Amino acid sequence: MIEVARLFFSPPTTTDMVPLEVQAIPLQSSNTGGIVLLLFQLLLAAIQIAGMWAVFEKAGHAGWKAIIPIYNFYVMLQIGENAWWWLVLVFVPIINIYALYKIHAGVARSFGRGIGFGLGLTFLGILFFPLLGFGDYQYRHSSGLA
Repeated sequence: MIEVARLFFSPPTTTDMVPLEVQAIPLQSSNTGGIVLLLFQLLLAAIQIAGMWAVFEKAGHAGWKAIIPIYNFYVMLQIGENAWWWLVLVFVPIINIYALYKIHAGVARSFGRGIGFGLGLTFLGILFFPLLGFGDYQYRHSSGLA
């Protein structure tokens, strides 16, 4: 018991200390994993942007509007025929989850899809935006509330 306490609570001796040069050496000598991860993330972003671009063009808006942050939500509000103030609610914690769903459900509704597709656009946009944009879904003005 005393040996365990001495191990944890005794001050380090000079033999226990590691030189700074040894601590500063990275554990891996190449950054290939980081580059591969970055390229994978860029690929996923490109897929979602391409899907959103196609959705915007199907809805009669310019595709480049999909790559402008915040403004793309405003355009989705127009596509889904929702009020502009839903965009303000995106910046309110907790309520933003419902606001994002409302925005995406409006887009899904304007393409003739239901609640499930709206949830898919909200939480799995990487899959559902390309499906909506490159699929056989036709844009039509929505009616009713989501």
